[in-house]
Amino acid sequence: MRAFAVILALLCATPAAAQTPSLDRSILHVQVILDHLGFSPGIVDGRDGQSLKAALRGFQQSRGLKVSGRIDRPTLRALYPHRAIRPETRIALTAEMLAGPFINPTPKDYGEQAKMPSLAYRSPMEKLAEMFHTSPAVLLELNSPETMLRPGTPIVVPNVLPTSRDYPADLKPEWRRTLGDLNVDARQPGAARIVVDKSEGVLKVFGSGDRLVAQFSATMGSEHDPLPIGRWKINGADTNPRFHYNPKLFWDAKKGDDAEMLPPGPNGPVGVVWLDLSKPHYGIHGTPEPQNIGRTESHGCIRLTNWDAARLALMVKPGTPVEFRP
Repeated sequence: MRAFAVILALLCATPAAAQTPSLDRSILHVQVILDHLGFSPGIVDGRDGQSLKAALRGFQQSRGLKVSGRIDRPTLRALYPHRAIRPETRIALTAEMLAGPFINPTPKDYGEQAKMPSLAYRSPMEKLAEMFHTSPAVLLELNSPETMLRPGTPIVVPNVLPTSRDYPADLKPEWRRTLGDLNVDARQPGAARIVVDKSEGVLKVFGSGDRLVAQFSATMGSEHDPLPIGRWKINGADTNPRFHYNPKLFWDAKKGDDAEMLPPGPNGPVGVVWLDLSKPHYGIHGTPEPQNIGRTESHGCIRLTNWDAARLALMVKPGTPVEFRP
């Protein structure tokens, strides 16, 4: 079994910790509470940033506070009742947590990807990072470079463990397993409507009484594939989906590319779930690169982290209205 530092070196040439401020456990605590409350800060990393500011704005709006996007005194008072949710927890690694398959590197060519049995995680470290809504670099910071990836090893992780894993019995077994692997809480509010707000870079979920009950940072549209402003609806969900690559729909497709059917997997183009929209060829889906949410462009669709997309899938149903705003 390899140590954390060895796996991290295989995933990225330069550890993120060398380029960014040190992890702040007070910020980590706020992020963990927001994650539990449905106002996702994206990657839980103990650092300030645009995803945390967006999550704070959503939380403040939901509580009738002044929307500042900062960890100000009124926001801390509103978070205080949830202080028992600690920022970190210690778990023991299990064989299931470390189980593959793992594929590294993943071929960039879609034709080569189509030949693979799955578009799996690249390493146990990447799997663990998504499991705890964070990054491999943060896991390294919370532990040590000598931490061994083997069953029984105790490690410290962001405390995003769900309060319930009692997922609906009618869900496919493999989807229930994916929800468990991503630590998605089975208890989710129902979505009465969804708003995708391009100016804020977020997807908002409104529940009963038109109350804002959840919010996720999102990547949406681009210069070549702008967000289709208007009103649509959810047609349905495809969990652990395969992906039909049609080069005719991609402005950046390579000349000579053929249409391909790509296998499922968390590192596939649409991640672990595709929420089909009434707008043809558009959907809300996961991503193989959670660190890029809100920072890169998409091919017009709405992209969330895998854990946020999975959570949203439990909130919606066929017919849920979706509004795209500029």
